[in-house]
Amino acid sequence: MSFPENRFRRLRKTNGLRTLVTETRLHPTDFVYPIFVSEIVSEPEEIKSMPGIFNYPLGKVAAEAKRAYELGIPAVLLFGTPSKKDATGSESLKPDGIIQKAVAEIKNAVPELVVITDVCLCEYTDHGHCGIIRDADVDNDATIDLLARQALSYAEAGTDMVAPSDMMDGRVEAIRQALDYGGFESLPIMSYAAKFCSAFYGPFREAVNSAPKFGDRKTYQMDPPNAREALREIEEDMDEGADILMVKPALAYLDIINRARIQFDEPLAAYNVSGEYAMVKQMVSSGLADEKRLTLEVLTSIKRAGADIIITYHALDAARWLRE
Repeated sequence: MSFPENRFRRLRKTNGLRTLVTETRLHPTDFVYPIFVSEIVSEPEEIKSMPGIFNYPLGKVAAEAKRAYELGIPAVLLFGTPSKKDATGSESLKPDGIIQKAVAEIKNAVPELVVITDVCLCEYTDHGHCGIIRDADVDNDATIDLLARQALSYAEAGTDMVAPSDMMDGRVEAIRQALDYGGFESLPIMSYAAKFCSAFYGPFREAVNSAPKFGDRKTYQMDPPNAREALREIEEDMDEGADILMVKPALAYLDIINRARIQFDEPLAAYNVSGEYAMVKQMVSSGLADEKRLTLEVLTSIKRAGADIIITYHALDAARWLRE
C-alpha cells in the first residue's frame, strides 16, 4: 500500500492537539470596544441595524465602559451624537460637549481603562460630511484646523488617545502640532490611515445620524480598488506622527492589513465595522450560523492578517467566549 508522505490530520485529531499547534490566538486584550453616547436619548436605545449595540445617555456610558474593562478589554472608542448640529460641527469643540463629558465620566469611574476619542466632524455637522463645505465639497485645509481644535479639546477633557477618522490630507501633522503646542506631547494618535469609501458603514451612520445629506464621501475616503495608494496613505500618516495605524473596514480589506503588516513595524489596528457586525447578526438571526463560532472566525481572520488591535462591536461577547 502507498501512503501520503505527510499526514497533516495527525495534529487535528483532538482539541488538545489542535490547541497545541494553534498559530493565531485571540485574547480580550486584542479588542477595542466602540461605544455610542448621545445627548438625544434618556435611556439606552438599541440601534435597529446593530442588535445588541446601543446609544447610551451620558449617565449610563461609564457603566458600559466598566463592563468592557471587567471582561479584560483594555480600551473603548467613543462616538458622540449632540442634541444640535450645524454646518461646522461646533458642538464638538465645546468643553462641555457630549464626548468631553463622557471622557470625564468614564475616567472617573474606570481610570485604568484607555479612552480613545474619534476625531471627525460628521457626527456634528447638519450636512453629514466630515468637514467644512465649500463649493459643494469638503475644504481640506479649513477642516484640519477644526480637527486639530477638536483633538485638543478632547485632550483637555482627559482622553488617553485621539483617533482622526476624517481622511483629510495633513490632518495627523496638524493634530500632532496642536497637541504638542498644547502641552500634550505624550498623547498618542491612532490614525484611520487607510479608510476606504465603503458600503459597510450604513449601520454606523444610522447610529449617529451622519449620512451625507448630499453627494458622498468619495473625494476624501479612499477608492476601494486601490491597494498601493493605501500603503502610501499609511506611510504618510506614520511620517506625520501617528503612533498607531488603522485599516478600515477589515473583512473586505484583509489584503491591505496583511500588506501593511509586512511593510510597516508600527502597531496596526483594524476596524471590524458596523456593516460587518450586522451581517454576522443577520446570519445568526436567520439560523444560518452559530454566533460564537462565526464571530471568533471573523476576528481570528483579522488578527491572522496582521492586526495587533481589533476595533469591534463583538468585543464584549468575544471576550466572554474567550474567557470560558
